[in-house]
Amino acid sequence: MEATAEPMLYRKLLLWEESWESGEEEEEIAEPLVLGPWKPQDSSGKKVGARPGAWAQLVAALLLLAVGFSLAVWQLYTRAGAPETSGSGAPPPSGHSHRPGVYHHGAIISPAAPCSDLGRELLVAGGNVVDAGVGAALCLAVVHPHATGLGAMFWGLFHNSSSGNSTALTSGPAQTLAPGLGLPSALPTLRLLHTRFGRLPWPRLLAGPATLAQEGFLVDTPLARALAAQGTEGLCPLLCHTDGTPLGPGARATNPKLAAVLRTPDFAEDALLSLLARDLGLEGPSAEPMPTLEPALQLTSARGILFTTPSPSAGPELLALLEAALQSRGLSPAPCPPPLHANETPVSSVLATVDSSGSVLLLISSLNSSFGSGRLSPSTGVLLSNLVDKSAISTWACPLILRGSPDGTEDDVLGLVASGTPAVARVTIQALLSHLAGSQTQAQHQHQHQHQHQQGPTEASSVCGQGTLLQVAAHAEHAHVSSVPSGCCPFQGF
Repeated sequence: MEATAEPMLYRKLLLWEESWESGEEEEEIAEPLVLGPWKPQDSSGKKVGARPGAWAQLVAALLLLAVGFSLAVWQLYTRAGAPETSGSGAPPPSGHSHRPGVYHHGAIISPAAPCSDLGRELLVAGGNVVDAGVGAALCLAVVHPHATGLGAMFWGLFHNSSSGNSTALTSGPAQTLAPGLGLPSALPTLRLLHTRFGRLPWPRLLAGPATLAQEGFLVDTPLARALAAQGTEGLCPLLCHTDGTPLGPGARATNPKLAAVLRTPDFAEDALLSLLARDLGLEGPSAEPMPTLEPALQLTSARGILFTTPSPSAGPELLALLEAALQSRGLSPAPCPPPLHANETPVSSVLATVDSSGSVLLLISSLNSSFGSGRLSPSTGVLLSNLVDKSAISTWACPLILRGSPDGTEDDVLGLVASGTPAVARVTIQALLSHLAGSQTQAQHQHQHQHQHQQGPTEASSVCGQGTLLQVAAHAEHAHVSSVPSGCCPFQGF
């Protein structure tokens, strides 16, 4: 026989009964469980009036439920709205993940981790690629004195995505402060670039580098290698132990005199030159820096518009070689050029910043030799360069920007800047042709891969010689950064 369903029973819980006061024992009442809580019934099935205590209990339960639900929604919202952490392997809030070096908003790549970190901080603080690049360049002047500094010469290339224009930054011709010593021009050159295109206040860009110089920074591998090769003559006590031996990797170095210069936002270039002249026993500087901002050189090709820096950089040579390569070899990557018989490869420092809209800044600077002249100014903490030849061409400077796309459907931007080799122009050409050839292959097979466009620009896989190549790009509303050799230069973004 089929069992007859028994009614489900529950116990009434009363908030208060008169019998409790009189000490009478509460009688257990069993009733069927009803599904309509708004119509309570007695055991006979008749409707009864709801007690005030029961209504209060129901309202309180509903309020608690509403509060709990609100808290749960708030927690989910705050977790989803948390900013993306650089280097995190977790997918961003949009639900998709990226390979390393791809960011939603902006990114920076430089030879030193503290400077890439500082550039990212400036981007997050509301700065643009110029703020990030200039701040990182000032940082490198502190932590990489073997390659750059306030005594260095700078070249830059800035592409403004809003106007579509590209602007070249130059330090002007090399000038002499004293025999064998170049005239420092870094501060007025970077200040000119920031005044024209920067967004954050100038003191904000100086604060981080000044703190590093005052409180100290850790000697990294590139600086330690340069010290071991160069020796410490003229560099003590800045980069030496108390016994005169060079600082090794992980040692802490400070430069309080340089910090004092950086902590004075309105420190005029003539004041710096006066201090340098006093250290050198000169009556005063015989020349002044002459930095300029001017339209970039450009070459129009079937693949887009190419921009670079004018003479006396290696930019004109770069465009001439590139035009010939495109006409003779099409998009086939150029072979590595034969080694040049140069007495010394100019030591230089490069960095690059990019945002997802397509604004790009490439900066390259040099003291010429490792640690420049090796002459340290005790009043300013500045190492002077030995760039003194007014007619010399800056063969180490030929940053390149390409605006265009392989299939013409998007206005992508690619930036390339190389250093550490006497054939910088040829290395840059090889990297560009490799990118164009790889991008064309991707475009031809795009219909076979639904998400091919998210992979970004083709990265160079090698650099001729022992040089370093930085590559940045804006593609599919994302910022991309990479380097060759891979991992040589830390990058950050958000």
